[in-house]
This record gives sequence, structure tokens and C-alpha cells, in this order.
Amino acid sequence: MKARESLYTDRYELSMLDGALVSGVINAKATFEVFTRSLANGYRYGVVGGTGRLIEALADFSFDDDTIAWLLDEHIVSNELATFLSAYRFEGDVHGYLEGEVFTSLSPILRIEGRFSDLILETLVLSILNYDSGVATKATRVVHAASGHRLIEMGSRRTNEVAAVAAARAAYVAGFDATSNLAAGMMYGVPTAGTAAHAFVLAHRSEREAFEAQVAAQGPGTTLLVDTFDVEAGTELALDVAGVNLGAIRIDSGDVASSSRRSRKLLDQRGGTNVKITVTGDLDEFVIAELLANDAPIDSFGVGTKLVTGYMPPGFVFKLVAIEDGTSMRPVAKRSIGKMSSGGVKDAYRLFEDGVAVTELVVTRDSRDTRPSAQGRSLVHGLVDHGVTVVDTSLEIARATARAAVAELPRSAFVLGAGEPVLTTEAVASSTPDQ
Repeated sequence: MKARESLYTDRYELSMLDGALVSGVINAKATFEVFTRSLANGYRYGVVGGTGRLIEALADFSFDDDTIAWLLDEHIVSNELATFLSAYRFEGDVHGYLEGEVFTSLSPILRIEGRFSDLILETLVLSILNYDSGVATKATRVVHAASGHRLIEMGSRRTNEVAAVAAARAAYVAGFDATSNLAAGMMYGVPTAGTAAHAFVLAHRSEREAFEAQVAAQGPGTTLLVDTFDVEAGTELALDVAGVNLGAIRIDSGDVASSSRRSRKLLDQRGGTNVKITVTGDLDEFVIAELLANDAPIDSFGVGTKLVTGYMPPGFVFKLVAIEDGTSMRPVAKRSIGKMSSGGVKDAYRLFEDGVAVTELVVTRDSRDTRPSAQGRSLVHGLVDHGVTVVDTSLEIARATARAAVAELPRSAFVLGAGEPVLTTEAVASSTPDQ
């Protein structure tokens, strides 16, 4: 039996709702917020990813008859909660940072205003935002290290099939140019790229025969993989077969800096000055930055394993910040040591000095603080209104948002070594004590 998205959750979500039915709080108006207490290890900023995927998931979140029957058979829910869940749909409001926006510690990147029953969305919200934002942040670091060189996301084989599509999407939001994942191309319009692997070469009697077949099928503008046996010999053979109109060669192993230099020299000597060099194989922002700093003549990079598995998750949490109490909303917050939270609904603004972002101002809505001057901009936008999407979730909009937000950061944001967040967080607390 295939599980619905509504079961991509933790059992305690349903256990709490069973208790909430008994206490009567299940239909109380409630506000939840998503934030991280600190940035991932050494990262100086984060990039929001997955908002569009999350909005799609919220619209589809429901419990069908088969799911309800399974929950009852497994004694996970009571009959009363089963009846409640069969009619559940998210009908609340969502406000938050736009996809592609930069965030820092305590940034209220998402706010859900609905009923306490919407607590059931916690695991879905966090699983999407933590993964996609982790990949988007890592990908943004790679994009900056690549300094305008073409980037292809190639990590599908290093994660599960659902995460592979999410990673390709998040990398594209961050500024990657293409993905090898066809599902991401069909579902989200991410440009796709890819030609051949070593298995294709080895399946033929000779490297020449393989190259000839590929060129015949795809034309001379294709990319030929030249490192199956010997990079220099493969480069020479690629030109012999495809001529100087060859699109590119790909190097996937060994000392790629040295190999790219030797291949570039061979290509240029034989008139293939327009032939590009693509490099793949366990790359990340650190490796790419080092290659380019040493003037390796590489035109594009394929990044996979260290993007989709080597990212640092932001550590987003989903917390109740206000609950209906009579005719008003009562702010609530945790007091646990090391895991404190701040109650009340919050807005956020980015403050600038000389056009450079310096501060994240997080203001509790009922505080006495006034909104910032024209030097700041609002970060929290309406995303869903009474269950209906009211924001453009296209990837091109998200890419533009990411590009603009990252451009606002100070130069210190792009130092790859571990460091402190480049945006200081100034939190203006509620004038009403949390309970």
C-alpha cells in the first residue's frame, strides 16, 4: 500500500490530536512559526528552499478512506479522531519568507495561522523546509565559488528518488543551470543535461567506436567522456571523431586540475578552442574554489554527492507561539534550557547600511516597537489565504529572489571557512509576557 503524504509524519502528531479532541483544544485558533535557533555549523547565512513544494503539499494534504482504515486497524487513532481526520483540509493562512530569500538565526521564515489541529502539518513542513533549504544554502555557496561557470546538479544516485527531485529543484533556485534528473525537468521545468557514462564506452569494442556512436546519435555538439582509459588519448580521439565543433569533453576522475590543463592545451593546438571542458566527481564549493584559484581551465562543473548529502540542515523547528484563549490569542513559549522560544506572532525586516544587509529585525506584533524606516524591507509575505495559494511559486521568481537577496550580503558572507552569521539578529520582544 502506498502511503499518502498525510502519513509522512510522526505518530505523536496524531496522538496529540486525540488528546486535543478530549480537551476540546483541537479547534482552537492557533499560530505556529518555523525558525532555526542557530545557523548550521559555520555557515554565515541560509537560503530558504522548498516553499513552493510545501504550498503544493498543503493543498493536497488529506486522509483518504484507505489511510483512515489503516490508522484504525493499527489502533493509532480513536474512532472520533478518524472521523475528524476524514474531513480535515488545511484552510488557514500561511505567511513567510519568499523562496530564495536569505535567512539567519531566529528568522521567522514561516508562520501558519489556523487551528490547533494544523499541528499535524509539523513533520511535513519541517522535512521539506529543512532538506530543501539545506541544499539551497549549500548550492548557493557552490554557485558563488564557481564564479559564473556553468553548474549541473548530478546527485540523484546519492539520495532517494523523492529527495533527488527536491535537490535538483533547490539547486536550480540557488542558481545552478541544469540537472541530470528528468523528473525535476518534467515536474518543475528545471533544464536537464547529460550525455554518457563510462558504461557506454566500455560496452563497445573500442573508445573510438563508442565516440562515433554517440556523435552519430547526438551530433558533434555533444559532450564526450574522455577519462575511461587515458585523458589525453581520449581528448585526442574525441577531436578525431567529432572535429573542432565538438561541444565539450568531460573529465570525471584523477587530478582534474592537471588533466584539464593538458586537455586544454591539446584542444587549442588542434583548433578546438571553442570546445568546453566539464569536470565531475565529488566536487563541492571548496574543491571548485581551489580549482579556479589555481587557474584550472574548466568551463563547467557537475556537482552531486556533496550537494545532496553533504549539505548542513538548518535545524528548523515548528513551534506553537499563540493559542486562542477566550476572545484573544495568548502568546506561549517554551522555557526549556537550550531550547527556549519566543511567544507571539512575529514580523521581520532586513536593515541595511550603505546598501549592504546588516541586521535581521524580528518584531513581535504586539510590541511597542514601530516598523523600521525606509532603510529596511519587509521579509514576511502572504503565501496562502484561507487554504488558497496567493503567491507566485514559479522557480524563475524564486531564482530571482535568491539572486537579489544574496547580492545584498556583505563580502564576508562568501568566505567559505566557518564563521559567525553575517546578519545580526535583533529581536524586539512582546510587551505582553509569554505564558
